[in-house]
Amino acid sequence: MFYYLNGTVAHIGPHLAVIDCGGVGYACRTTNQTLAHLQKGEKGKLYTYLNVREDAMELYGFYSENERNCFEMLIGVSGVGPKAAISILSSTTPEGLAMSIITGDEKALTVAQGIGKKIAQRIILELKDKLAKGQLSPGGESYGGTGVTVIPENKSSEAAAALAVLGYSQSEIALALKDVDMEQSLEQIIRQALKKMMKP
Repeated sequence: MFYYLNGTVAHIGPHLAVIDCGGVGYACRTTNQTLAHLQKGEKGKLYTYLNVREDAMELYGFYSENERNCFEMLIGVSGVGPKAAISILSSTTPEGLAMSIITGDEKALTVAQGIGKKIAQRIILELKDKLAKGQLSPGGESYGGTGVTVIPENKSSEAAAALAVLGYSQSEIALALKDVDMEQSLEQIIRQALKKMMKP
């Protein structure tokens, strides 16, 4: 229904930002990462997700499309609701989440408030499985083009798998990783690839 909101930041609270668009204030539930990019009285743009329940409609807003993609991915995991997804994305970046899933680092997820070991394990298990089946790529394109299980063998493979978790297609990933220095840390490789993809 809403792809993004672009207006003035009217109010900031715990996990909440109100964006004034043409005199209408839209209350968006959001993450600490997004709130760090907003300032009351300044212009703000949030990519949104409308969560519809029987008893309520809640709008969620995110500073980047990557963060929104990760939110949608997390709430697709059984037992993970919007509140838990916001908690996870408040404690880590989209790149950090992708690396946690690829490397199976459940401790990085349990840092988030309200996220226990069992939920962290389920997130890693289900999202790794979706990655293996190519269900996290746009248009159903499978990572590696085969739809078979991806077992990262080096930094290049791990970075490619992490970018696939963030929703990029195989062709976009190949282009983004071209000429990137693989001697850097995995996080630096992913960040550099993301910067290349975000350039107009």
